[in-house]
Amino acid sequence: MSTINDKTLTKLEKLAALKIDEEKRAQTIQEISKIVDFVENLNELDLSDKDSSFYVEEGGTPFREDTPRSSDVIETILEHAPKSKEGFFIVPKIIG
Repeated sequence: MSTINDKTLTKLEKLAALKIDEEKRAQTIQEISKIVDFVENLNELDLSDKDSSFYVEEGGTPFREDTPRSSDVIETILEHAPKSKEGFFIVPKIIG
């Protein structure tokens, strides 16, 4: 059983920069306690025969060729711009 109490909730509020209303504190303590109890169930798992390391390479990630593809997206967008030059929007200067 977890030991979530009002003092612990106050610490969590400070760490999370939250303020929980007084009328919701008891409900919040119950909900957090349920979450902690659920996570504590993981301690009961027997993982002694499992490898503690994980490598993506073992999964055989499929690779694709990294080939550039042409697209007309830039031209289509710039067609609707009031002003553009060399593939960029031209905007009025706002900082003196």
